Amino acid sequence: MCAKERGQKKAELCRGWDAQGSFLPESVPALSRPRLFRSASRRLRAALGMRGTGLARRALLGRQLSVFLLFLSIHEKVLSRRAVMGVRGLQGFVASTCPQVCTVVNLKELAERHRNKHPGCVPTVVVDAMCCLRYWYTPESWVCGGQWREYFSALREFVKTFAAVGIKLIFFFDGMVEQGKRDVWVKRRLKNNREIARIFHYIKAHRKQPGRHMFFIPSGLAIFTRFALKALGQETLCSLQEADYEVASYGLQNNCLGILGEDTDYLIYDTCPYFSISELCLDSLDTIMLCRQKLCESLGLGLADLPLLACLLGNDIVPDGVFESFRYKCLSSYASVNNLDEKGNTISAVAHHIAKVLRLHQGEKRLEEMLPLGPNKALFYKGVTSYLLPGQTSPWIFQKPKGIATLHKQVVAMSSDPESKQEIPVCTDPDSNQESPVCIDPVSNQEVPVCTDPEIKQDPMNVEPEIKQQVTMVSDTEILKIARMRHVQGESYLVYNILTSGEIECSNTLEDALDQALPSQAFVYRPVRQRVYSLLLGSGQDGASSCPTVREWFVYSGNPLRHPDLVRPLPMNVPGGTPSLNLLWLNQELGTQALRTDTLLACFDLLSSREELQAVEMPFQALCCLLTYLFVQVDTLCLEDLHAFIAQALCLQGKSAVQLEALQLDCVDPRAVQLGALLVRGLTMVVLVNSVCGWPLRVGDFMPWNVFDGKLFHEKYLQSEKGCAVEVLVEQNRSRLSTFHSLKSVVCKACLREDRHIVSRQQWRPHHSGRWERQGSGSHRTSSGYSRSGQGQHWRHQGPGSRQHEPERWKRHSPSSGWSS
Repeated sequence: MCAKERGQKKAELCRGWDAQGSFLPESVPALSRPRLFRSASRRLRAALGMRGTGLARRALLGRQLSVFLLFLSIHEKVLSRRAVMGVRGLQGFVASTCPQVCTVVNLKELAERHRNKHPGCVPTVVVDAMCCLRYWYTPESWVCGGQWREYFSALREFVKTFAAVGIKLIFFFDGMVEQGKRDVWVKRRLKNNREIARIFHYIKAHRKQPGRHMFFIPSGLAIFTRFALKALGQETLCSLQEADYEVASYGLQNNCLGILGEDTDYLIYDTCPYFSISELCLDSLDTIMLCRQKLCESLGLGLADLPLLACLLGNDIVPDGVFESFRYKCLSSYASVNNLDEKGNTISAVAHHIAKVLRLHQGEKRLEEMLPLGPNKALFYKGVTSYLLPGQTSPWIFQKPKGIATLHKQVVAMSSDPESKQEIPVCTDPDSNQESPVCIDPVSNQEVPVCTDPEIKQDPMNVEPEIKQQVTMVSDTEILKIARMRHVQGESYLVYNILTSGEIECSNTLEDALDQALPSQAFVYRPVRQRVYSLLLGSGQDGASSCPTVREWFVYSGNPLRHPDLVRPLPMNVPGGTPSLNLLWLNQELGTQALRTDTLLACFDLLSSREELQAVEMPFQALCCLLTYLFVQVDTLCLEDLHAFIAQALCLQGKSAVQLEALQLDCVDPRAVQLGALLVRGLTMVVLVNSVCGWPLRVGDFMPWNVFDGKLFHEKYLQSEKGCAVEVLVEQNRSRLSTFHSLKSVVCKACLREDRHIVSRQQWRPHHSGRWERQGSGSHRTSSGYSRSGQGQHWRHQGPGSRQHEPERWKRHSPSSGWSS
C-alpha cells in the first residue's frame, strides 16, 4: 500500500470523529461504517481498560459508551432501511464480506471512456429517483414541511455538475404500486408510522427537530421533485410498472453509462453498471460501482444464477420467510467460514447450494423438483422472471408449460409487442392456475418463461396495443392515450392510475396520531378527490349500482391498511353540467379556458368566490384557493394560522435559498409541523386537480419553492401565536402589508360564503377545547359561534378498511344548496 493510499485510509477511519472523540455518524459513507464500527469498539475497549477510577476515566468511559450505543442504533437503522430495498441482506453482505465487489470509480473519467468507445453517443446515466430522494434532500431542516427553495437549489447543483462533464441524466419515478408488492408497501407504511410517532414524541419532549438519524422525507417530495427536474430541463419519466425494472431495461437497451441508485436489485439485473448514490461525492463525481461480475466470482455463480439467489434469499416479491427453513438447511450443511456473520454465512451457503447441488441437475429436473416450492411455486417463478429484461432468458426455467393461453383483453403488463403486435404466449400452471409469460429463445428455439413489458421494450409513447388489451375504468381510447402520455412524461399525478385501475395510494405524512385537534390530510382532501373521480369516471347519478368506486390506500391514524377504502365520486356543481374530459383536454376554443378554471374551482367547491379568487395576483391564486378550502374544511384552524400561512408566502418572494438556510428557529411546535405537512399535501391536490381540468393554472404558481417554506412558516407561526402585529409578520414591508390584507380579505370573504367565520384563537369560547370530539353526527361546532350539522367530527369517524364512503357523507351543509349531512 502506497503512502497516498495509507493516508486516504487513515483519513477515512478518522472521519466521523471530532477532536473530543465524539462521533459524527452522518459524515460517514455507508460502506465505511463496518470499519468505523470496529473503531468505535476499540475506543470503548480502550476506555474500559484505563487504569484508575477518577472522574476523567469515568467521563471518557461514559462518552465512548454513549458513542458506541449511538452507532449501534444508527447502524441498525441504516441496515434495516436497506434491507427492505431489494434482496434481503445482500447490501450488508457485500459491504462486510465481499469488499472487492465495490470499486471506487470516477464518473467523469467513465464518461470520457464511453465517448471514445462510442463516438457520437452522449454518456447517459439513468437515475432511480426514488432511491435518491433522501440523498438529494440536503437542507438541515426537514420536519417543518420542507425547505423547498433550498432543495430546488440543491437539485440545480446536482444537474449542473453532471451537465458540466457532458453526462446526460434520465430520471425515473415510481408510477404505481404493483399488486404483487402491495404487502411490502403496506409493511413499509406501517413501519413509517412508528417512526413518525417517535419523531413527534421527540419534538414534544425537546421542542426541537430530531437528529438526522431520525430523518423522514418531507411530504410530497417525490411529486415535486419530478416538477423541479422538469423545470431544470431534465428528462423525467414516470413508470407504468415497477420502476427498477424500467430503469434496468432503459439502461440496457440504450447503452447507458450506468444506473445511479441505492437498491440491491440492480446487482441482480443483467444490465449496465450500477453506481451508488449514497457514496457519490458530487464535487469530484467519485462513487462506488457495485460489480455483479465480481459478486458472481465471490459466490461461484454465473450472472444467470443471480435471480434464483435473490428469490431464495427473499426480495420484494418473494417474502424472506418463504424459504427460511431451506436457508437454514443450506447453512447447516455448509462448512463455516471465519469472520462471517450469520447473514453472510447464509448467503454464501445458499450460493454454494446453487453452484454445487442445483447446477448438477440443471436441465434434467425442474426447479420444483429440486427446491421446496410447495404452494409458492407460482410466486417463485414470478420472482425469478421479474429480473429478466426484454430478450433475456433463464437457464433455470426451460421446460415448455403444459398449458398455453394467449392474451386478448386481460389486464396483464406483459401482454404484447407493440412493434410486431404479436401476442406473447402465457403459460398457465395447471396446479396454481396462475399465468406467467414465456418467450422464444432465439438460439434453442425453445419457449422460456420471461418477464417482459411492451411499454419498456419499445417507445413509451406507443400506446395502441396497451389500450386495446387493458381493461380500464373508461373506454375512450383517445383520453387514455393522453393520460398515459402525461403520466409517462411525469406531467400529471394519479390521473392515469384512476382511469386505468381505479386504485391510488398516498404514503405517510407527518401527522401526530395522538393529537385529535387536526384531521388527517387523507380526510381533509377526500372531497376534492371525490369530485375529481366524478370528472374522470362519472358520478353514477343514475343509481348506486352504476356508481364507480375508487380504491384508496391512504395512510392515516388507526388505518391498518388491510383493505383499501372504497370511495365514490361526489357530483360536481358546474354551470351547464360536468364537462367531459374531451372538452377540458382537447378543445382549443377561447371560452374553454374559463370553463377549465370554473371546473377547478368547483373541485374545491369555491365557484361562489370565483371573481375574488381570479382577481388575486400571481403567484398567490392557487394558494388562496387552497387556504380557503382548508379553512372551510377544518374548523380548528384560527386567524393566527391564516396570518402565518399568508405572511410566509409573501416573505418568501424576497428571500434566497442562502437566506432561508440561515434562518434559525427558537423552538419547534408539533402543531405547526402538522400544519406545514397539511398545506404541502394540499399543493399535491392542486397538481391533481389542475392536470384533470386541463391546466388552467400555471404550474410554477403552486410549486412549493414559490409559495411555501417550512422554516419560514414555522417562524411566522410562532410569531403569530405570540400575538405579534401583522407588520412584524411581513417584516415591516409596506408593499407586503398591503398584499397581506388583500389576500386575507379574499380568503375570509370566501369562507364567510360557506358560513365559516375565521376568528382569533383568543376569541374562542372558554369551553372550546380545540379538539375534534368523538361524538355523534349531530354534535355542533361551536368555536365560531355557529352550527353546521354533522360537520367537525366526521374525520375521526371514517374507519379503515373496505367500507364504502358515500358522497353524502362529505357534503358540507349549506342552506342555499339544500344539502344535508
